[in-house]
Amino acid sequence: MDQESDIVPKKISKLKIIPLGGLNEIGKNMTVFEYRDDIIVVDCGLSFPEDEMLGIDVVIPDITYLLKNKEKVKGIVLTHGHEDHIGALPYVLNKINVPIYGTKLTLGLVENKLKEHRMINSINLNVVKPGDKITLGKFNIEFIKTSHSIPDAVSLAIDTPVGKVIHTGDFKIDFTPIDGEMINLHRFAELGKEGVLALLADSTNVERTGYTMSERTVGETFENIFSNAKGRIIVATFASNVHRIQQIINAAYRFNRKIAVSGRSMVNVVNVAIDLGYLNIPTGMLIDINDLNRYPDNEIVVITTGSQGEPMSALSRMASSEHKKMEILPGDLVILSSSPIPGNEKTVAKVINLLFEKGANVIYESLADVHVSGHACQEELKLMHSLVKPKFFIPVHGEYRHLRQHATLAESLGMSKENIFVAENGNIIEISKDSASITGSVVSGNILVDGLGVGDVGNIVLRDRKHLSEDGLMVVVVTISKEDGSIMAGPDIISRGFVYVRESEDLMEGARSVVKEALQKCEENSIKEWATLKSAIKETLKGYLYQKTKRRPMILPIIMEV
Repeated sequence: MDQESDIVPKKISKLKIIPLGGLNEIGKNMTVFEYRDDIIVVDCGLSFPEDEMLGIDVVIPDITYLLKNKEKVKGIVLTHGHEDHIGALPYVLNKINVPIYGTKLTLGLVENKLKEHRMINSINLNVVKPGDKITLGKFNIEFIKTSHSIPDAVSLAIDTPVGKVIHTGDFKIDFTPIDGEMINLHRFAELGKEGVLALLADSTNVERTGYTMSERTVGETFENIFSNAKGRIIVATFASNVHRIQQIINAAYRFNRKIAVSGRSMVNVVNVAIDLGYLNIPTGMLIDINDLNRYPDNEIVVITTGSQGEPMSALSRMASSEHKKMEILPGDLVILSSSPIPGNEKTVAKVINLLFEKGANVIYESLADVHVSGHACQEELKLMHSLVKPKFFIPVHGEYRHLRQHATLAESLGMSKENIFVAENGNIIEISKDSASITGSVVSGNILVDGLGVGDVGNIVLRDRKHLSEDGLMVVVVTISKEDGSIMAGPDIISRGFVYVRESEDLMEGARSVVKEALQKCEENSIKEWATLKSAIKETLKGYLYQKTKRRPMILPIIMEV
């Protein structure tokens, strides 16, 4: 037996990297690292529904693969506290309760989320700081300080049995960050010298040349705008952008203005950031939004959510006079301190128009430097690649065009095409010390969350919702006799979203007649099966309505027996 085992070559284990979200899309970031019996998960994000996902609240990754390998999962490691990196945690932790690792602010925001879902007592949260190292199974993970549009963002250096892998998370290179804590480029360079097997890097801003401007430039713009403002100032920004909020506070303090906060997520984040020491607000400066009337207009700044024009956000409600605490007044100055996420341009433009109609002055990105991105542009990405010098490269966090352009950027720096993997969600990328390849794929995709239902709305339900929203519904109610199948009452036809019945009496009368005829034919042929009767009603009515209106409403036959 021993002789045989000497002859049989030992199977070399490979590292598997499996993205479950964040590729060919913006958001829903989640990546699995697997070596033999150990799995770690990096990030656990959600994305917001596309226009055709009618009624859907959020979209989370499909974790079928993790559920199948539950006993292998050693923990979830978070790079930062944005929704597209932590938003799916309550749903995932419901199915797989594993330890969570993240920096102080990241876990502060996670804690808030878990409290809302009444899960806080059952989850094991572990605070780490940049420079810390943890061991999960065969993985040693080091947290490296980076800059992003939320404090406490980190990259991960993951030491695996086959070599070191760096996952940048979302990052930019800001030499003058608000908190004075610069990205640790020195550590990336050291790791590059030691040898990096693979790099997974943020591709969101790869289409932009040059460098991303420093967050400080926004602070300077705020000071200029605030110095000339005569009335109230309302600034809408992302709730998670704590550095931006700090700069609004600094500018307000300089010009003797009080700060009020509006919008549930903004209030939550500001409270967490104050508690954890990430926001510095001078005593007496923060006031309740209910007390605005106690101060002159030129002493007020309101920080609010709604920079993306979201219909239910505080700014949208102010713009459409639906906000309980505050109305936009002529002379108010509204600053939209963000750029529209692709797809949101129309909703943002709608809010800007409403604000102007109310007599407010509006400043948005195309008018002044009131926003800078949190993601690296081309020159910063080149610097990261040059410092890390990876053997293999997997572009992540971006739509297909972003991933493809990031691959081209890596090639322009001398990397060989064979070592770059533009993957899709679910792909298994297997890596050994000297080779890498995509060897297959696992189940991946979108799980749709609608209210309390997770995954119970699929493509068929969405198709029906789309059909109903476009063509309406007709319900046909018929009562038939148990004995001989003859029509006892009806057919009665109810229309919703198809035509206005009172003005279409001829059409409805005609519809009743064709259904009655179809049922009489069935009766003559002694057809009593409900399925056949229903399909006869559907087909006859469908043909009649299309001929008369060129529309195809959803038809719902209801048969009752007496």
